[in-house]
Amino acid sequence: MKKLALSLIIFPAFFAGYTTCFAQSTSVIAGKVTDEQSGETLIGTTVAIQGDKATATNVEGRYVLNVATQGKYTVVVKYLGYQTKIINDVDVHPGTITSLNIILKPDASRALTGVSVTSSYRKESLNSLYAAQKNNAAITDGISSENIKNTPDKNTSEVLKRVSGTTIQDNKFVIIRGLSDRYNTALLDNAPLPSTEPNRKAFSFDIVPSNLVDNIIINKTATPNLPGDFAGGAVQINTRDIPDNNFTTLSLGYIYNTQTTFKNFRSGYRNTSDYFAFDNGSRKLPDNFPTTNQVVSSSLTPQQNIAALNSFNPDYNIYHSNAIPGQNYQLSLGRVKDIGSNGNRFGAIIALTYRNWQQTNPEVERNFYTFNYSDAQYKFSTNIGALANFAYTFGKNKITFKNIYNRVFDDQFLYRTGENTAISSDIQFYAFDLIQKALFKSTIDGEHAFGSKNSKIKWTAGYSNIINDQPDQRKTSYSRNINDRNDPSVPYTANVQGTIGKENTRLFSYLSENIYSADVNYTLPLTMFKQVATFKTGLGSQYRKRNFDVRFLGMLISDRVLDGDERNAIAQRPLSTLFGTDLINAGKYDLKEINGDADSYYANAFVNSGYVMLDNKFGEKFRLVWGARVEQFDLNLTANSTSIPKTTLNNVDVLPSANFTYSITPKANFRLSYYRTLARPEFRELARTSYYDYELLALQTGNPNLKRALIDNADIRYEFYPSAGQIMSISGFYKKFTDAIESNINDVNASTPEISYLNVKKATTYGAEFELRKTLDFIGNQKALKNTTLYTNLALIKSEVEDPLLIGTKRPMVGQSPYVVNAGILHTEFEQKLSFNLLFNRMGARIFKSRGTNFPNIYESPRNVLDFQLGYKTFKNRGEFKLNAADLLNNNYLFFLDYDNNGKFSTSTDKIFSRYKQGTNVSLSFTYSFN
Repeated sequence: MKKLALSLIIFPAFFAGYTTCFAQSTSVIAGKVTDEQSGETLIGTTVAIQGDKATATNVEGRYVLNVATQGKYTVVVKYLGYQTKIINDVDVHPGTITSLNIILKPDASRALTGVSVTSSYRKESLNSLYAAQKNNAAITDGISSENIKNTPDKNTSEVLKRVSGTTIQDNKFVIIRGLSDRYNTALLDNAPLPSTEPNRKAFSFDIVPSNLVDNIIINKTATPNLPGDFAGGAVQINTRDIPDNNFTTLSLGYIYNTQTTFKNFRSGYRNTSDYFAFDNGSRKLPDNFPTTNQVVSSSLTPQQNIAALNSFNPDYNIYHSNAIPGQNYQLSLGRVKDIGSNGNRFGAIIALTYRNWQQTNPEVERNFYTFNYSDAQYKFSTNIGALANFAYTFGKNKITFKNIYNRVFDDQFLYRTGENTAISSDIQFYAFDLIQKALFKSTIDGEHAFGSKNSKIKWTAGYSNIINDQPDQRKTSYSRNINDRNDPSVPYTANVQGTIGKENTRLFSYLSENIYSADVNYTLPLTMFKQVATFKTGLGSQYRKRNFDVRFLGMLISDRVLDGDERNAIAQRPLSTLFGTDLINAGKYDLKEINGDADSYYANAFVNSGYVMLDNKFGEKFRLVWGARVEQFDLNLTANSTSIPKTTLNNVDVLPSANFTYSITPKANFRLSYYRTLARPEFRELARTSYYDYELLALQTGNPNLKRALIDNADIRYEFYPSAGQIMSISGFYKKFTDAIESNINDVNASTPEISYLNVKKATTYGAEFELRKTLDFIGNQKALKNTTLYTNLALIKSEVEDPLLIGTKRPMVGQSPYVVNAGILHTEFEQKLSFNLLFNRMGARIFKSRGTNFPNIYESPRNVLDFQLGYKTFKNRGEFKLNAADLLNNNYLFFLDYDNNGKFSTSTDKIFSRYKQGTNVSLSFTYSFN
């Protein structure tokens, strides 16, 4: 995989250098032609410069016109069955791309009648944007690359929290309409993405840098051509495609964190390769390390025992340094080449990104049951990414080859102090924890139009690989009797005697998942009820294969060490020498292992799907997009232990949907939707793997008896578009769950609770969303008001589920917030050279983990997030400086045990489970384009 990823980075670099010769010597008018009513692109439309050259739109409805000289031109657009459009004052400058998207209106007679419509360049540009906004078949929300640039967001997870009804958990997992991450699905360039996490169903959106994204669309209602495995939303991330012109862009930035930068930073050992997001191999087990059976059965000779222990990395030193500012670098290249005179084009976009930063959380409170801890966390992170997208359009065809690779290296050191009253001990706990996550995805697709009606076939084949690697997570605990805490002569004693547990071992785990997907879709334009209609059908398959291997290894003082004073002397050594080679070579330690056969597993899942749908018009104002999707699902999961039965799931589901739109006016829509979706258990939710989470102070395990959940959904929405780029909408939704999947705490063993999953027979959620994006020119005609945009979205949500442990009582669904607020104001000056952006986000209290037998629900408390950005363009708009400040208020992250069961934190009745701050990030960046 490393070689494959490297080749996808190196090859585009050579290609980019070669294609620098693709500079365009002429000016270009380029854009897309679409139907005003349906939003469908029009293939084969004639686009001409009046009295001069002409071309035809390709399979995407795109056209390119080369213009020899500077000036203002008139563009004439003709298509059978549509009114001819004449566009005046198209201003062309030397060596530039003039973007002109065109909207055509069907001719009522369905034939060319000589009727023509005259428009201006500026008016047509606004019309095209407006039509794209209002002609979506489903209820969607989204954000474009231009809007992303106006935020301080560094990755996709930070961008998503700006979208209506959307929040982010743990800084990377998306929650849509109050539904937890497991009820959402993710697609990258139209191919489904897997869970990136070994212990939950969730896609870690921080793995995709925001500057590689063209747009993000969240489908909140379903159409038959979308995967059926979601209830909150289907997040579609589209990376950048053929550029409009050649460009080379370099960006660099530096980040200052108020509680980290230039302050003391503690960590384990550091390798040079860590700065490039790769462990150099010093942390992993050697290939000749003894097998689990050899260690568990104690069949190692003393010499083999010593050799095995010496193969562990022995460096337990804690290193101190001053945290340096975070760094961001990106190099992007775009190249486009016209081939021949018939509009054929070849294009490529290549981007390399690098980010390195350090984060300190010096005072993290953790309290649960008998625990009262204070943690100091230090995280060293590196992120590298590469994108290489290539596309070729010829005639009515387009072939695209898209590749993305991203790798995240998170190396955390944690030092814990506090007390555990269950064992009457003060605690000192150390954890060295490296997690390496990588995503590689490659997709090739084709789009082909044919026949007199321009029927269309679109096919996609994709491959993805997800890696989650924890090489040598080391956890060591020391304790001292509480009664001796005031006696400095009594030392702490390491837990290296007796037996090992998962909370005190060296963990080596490796998850790899491969996903193969393919689909083919057919689109046929036709006439029904004397109106233009579209018939679509398609077939698809996705095959997932996962392997998860884990070993829990530890070192205990050997039973051969009989002298109690000697045993105590060893256990009282400081961490740096506790597992010293002098002790290992003297035979003072034995290698121990918890048999992890029940924790390791391999699994596969096959999803086959098919759908049919119709997009019908009834008169000029009514539109119905309806149909059904069928999905057949087959899952097999097998633990490495033969004593654990195989887990299987096999379901065939029919998922109908209907999206109705009534165009009240040319600027307003009324929408109604019904659709059925589902939620399938993830591999991890079914696997019996038991993993100790030292931050949650609990074991995480799966439930092989889980069933898939079925969800019936209904939506209603009114949307009004005052002008292009502006919107006012209000929506309502209702969802009914059968066998909803929820996480909960099994705390019968209160000292080490277990977080698992269960099916809840019935659950409902309903709510309303409001969105507004509007310039302030309605107040007055002053230029400052015209250049100021106010945007806000508000979601009010209520969910209800019968508590499975307290029959007769109800609670909200896990992860559901009762409200979500996003707001912002954007102002520009000096012909948009100077921009100012202020953004606010807040979400209501939500259940983090549902109640157990002994303890109440754990809630995450609301926090206010205020972000700021100041941008200034210079060097003839080729360069831009940005000053960003993220999380200016730096409110606490607060998780609490809700003893009074009201969903609000009360200092008199509730108890803090966890509380910490992450500081404010202030960054300065500069971007320069060489095009």
